[in-house]
Amino acid sequence: MERICEPELMDDPEQARVYSEADFAASDAALVERIVALAAPGGLGSKLVDLGCGPGNLSFRLAERYPATELVGLDGSSAMLALAEQRRQTEAERWPHLSFRCLTLPLTSGDLGEMAGRCTAIVSNSLLHHLHDPAVLWQTLRLLAAPGALVHIHDLRRPQHPAALDALVQRHASGCDPLLRRDYAASLRAAFRVEEVQAQLAQAGLGSLRVEAREDRYLEVRGRLA
Repeated sequence: MERICEPELMDDPEQARVYSEADFAASDAALVERIVALAAPGGLGSKLVDLGCGPGNLSFRLAERYPATELVGLDGSSAMLALAEQRRQTEAERWPHLSFRCLTLPLTSGDLGEMAGRCTAIVSNSLLHHLHDPAVLWQTLRLLAAPGALVHIHDLRRPQHPAALDALVQRHASGCDPLLRRDYAASLRAAFRVEEVQAQLAQAGLGSLRVEAREDRYLEVRGRLA
């Protein structure tokens, strides 16, 4: 099945609302535990960036696990970030080192300002498949990362054929809101396969990062930048 791109930004307020209200608690918690395990024993360092943070599902959980780490959630969707900021402001004292910024890839060092080259950890969940040109993600990693920065990218993996896609939607989204189910199918069509991401990393000179399939629909990119 060939890749079919979807819109890069989830900037429809209704789309953002449905996504933020969906129950991703179990998968978000599991992903945070995965990141914690990969970061041990040194942790995430002084500055963490959550790329494509959306309404902050991962950002808030990581901010609780690493309260001393400065954490910045970046996203290009103002609708998503409005939800994240609304939640942050309700209990600002609970996440004293968490902030959100609206930035759209590709980025330059000027866009990033003081973040450029200073981030000790970079995580991302479900951003890669939104990008029409995946190279902009790997370029952004290079701009953000401090030497030896930890990288963890989690994303969907494109099925081999339409029947497999339909089966995944039925298995994992049959009880979801119709809008969320539609977007899930579109995201699976837009996702990359392991071998495609391996080629992207090789072209970007990021051979220190490993890619592997996880579960029935995900891929994971992890490692430390040289």
